[in-house]
Amino acid sequence: MLSRLETSIARAREKRWLHIFTIVLRILIGFAFIPAGLKKVLGQAFTDPENTGLFHDFLHVFHDTGPFYRFVGAMQLLAAILLMTQRFATVGAVILTPILTTILIFCWSTMVVPTATVVSLMSLGVLFLLLWDFHKWKTLFLKDGQQVELHIPGPHPTIDMKLWTRCGWLILLLYFGNAAVTGEVYRPQGADWSNPSFILLQVITFLPLITFVVDYRRYRRTKT
Repeated sequence: MLSRLETSIARAREKRWLHIFTIVLRILIGFAFIPAGLKKVLGQAFTDPENTGLFHDFLHVFHDTGPFYRFVGAMQLLAAILLMTQRFATVGAVILTPILTTILIFCWSTMVVPTATVVSLMSLGVLFLLLWDFHKWKTLFLKDGQQVELHIPGPHPTIDMKLWTRCGWLILLLYFGNAAVTGEVYRPQGADWSNPSFILLQVITFLPLITFVVDYRRYRRTKT
């Protein structure tokens, strides 16, 4: 069974577009946890005090735990940053797995369907990332004393990973820089073009697209 899975993953890794999909998925999932993690590290409440109900009541108590609340935020931030680096994305996905699984069970247990649906999709995304890098942790399933030849495949040769890594670091720099200047962890409540933080968020959103265009143009040049 493991050999079949490994063969399927190896075939998938031959496709350039799947490498791009994986890179962008790492950025999306990583960025999703930056505001959530940063708010916790700073000790800021994740939900408004006037919100009530099982879901919000739990979050209020969670915030009141203090050090534990900040620790979870630190782990979320660490996982997010590792995902954005691409180089250490596998470690980020591993760290994020138990965190995201806990959030998933909590959201469905409290029947907050919209949030639970989004978290479910994110969980599937992290599962994909773990399977994509199966070759890095497959030895966990081997018997003690078993000898195997370990080969770690690299990224697709036509993809400029340095370019995508810079994209991830630039996103982190812009968001953390904005938080430092404004003194707030920005989370949009709707379109507000009068707010510089909202405009910056649109710039951040387009960075992966711009990176894709630049990378694709370089790829096309190598084929001509």
